[in-house]
Amino acid sequence: MGLRQRIGALAYDWLPFERRIRGPWLEIRNRNERIAKDGRGVRCEWRFQSDLHIANVFPSTATRLMRRAFTDWPIERRDAPEASAQPEVSFLIGHRGVDRLPLLRETLATIAGQSGAAVECIVVEQSIAPEIALPPWVRSIHTPLPRPDLPYCRAWAFNVAARHARGSVLIFHDNDAPVPASYAAEALARVREGWKFLDLKRFIFYLSPERRITTIAQNLRGLSIAAERAAFDAIGGFDEGFIGWGGEDNDFWDRAESTGRAYAFGYLPMIHLYHPFQPGKWKESAPGVSRYRTIEGIAPEERIARLLQREQGRLEGPSS
Repeated sequence: MGLRQRIGALAYDWLPFERRIRGPWLEIRNRNERIAKDGRGVRCEWRFQSDLHIANVFPSTATRLMRRAFTDWPIERRDAPEASAQPEVSFLIGHRGVDRLPLLRETLATIAGQSGAAVECIVVEQSIAPEIALPPWVRSIHTPLPRPDLPYCRAWAFNVAARHARGSVLIFHDNDAPVPASYAAEALARVREGWKFLDLKRFIFYLSPERRITTIAQNLRGLSIAAERAAFDAIGGFDEGFIGWGGEDNDFWDRAESTGRAYAFGYLPMIHLYHPFQPGKWKESAPGVSRYRTIEGIAPEERIARLLQREQGRLEGPSS
């Protein structure tokens, strides 16, 4: 990081960070960014993801913030969750290949470590033939690819998992994201308050292969989103027209917000485990991003009506 950036961060960001890290750490943000508060969490008043600048300039601030956040919201790891006849919260994960299997297993251990709510986990594996073995408590569903060259379709995986879920609250979760032990209980509590869609993330700590913090992300719509299951069905689920990475979360949240029952005051920290960056994922030319740019001008209510005319979540392949 250059001298100019370091001087700017010292002049404009250091003192606000020091005040907030000792008290309202949820309010830590970049200069010129605005937040709203509801007494529990904060909502970012800007549209897309941003990185916490001071953490990039001074890595020690990233370490301090991570320590503070996970002291308040610790992670627990177990081999299996407590047995329950009826899960209240279903974690739903899509997966492909063996490269990220260690990340998936680490994420599953933190899902098994949930407390205060009965949980289950469904992993949908998209591949020509099954390739992975998972802990016995995880419900594994294999969806053979309808064609060998089909890119990973996250929306399809989530819809398949939702069809098989038994919980009243669905958490659509990535396979590389350990979570605090209270995540399921917090999601269940917010749904019982009357909210139908939830984005409870405040900071996402991206780790390097050596487990050092590389980036702290804010206002990230992906990684993990929760929904009450009837409300999920009512807005058409995820749009399986999104093939490959990107865009499906933004479209889903557009439709969720149109109901007036979406809660986006984040207060939970989460971790993103290292893996090589997906080439071209966020390029405007990427199929998912391009599709979102095409449909974002369509009213969410119209998008919902179109999706409700489709049969989605079929094992045979995505609906487009």
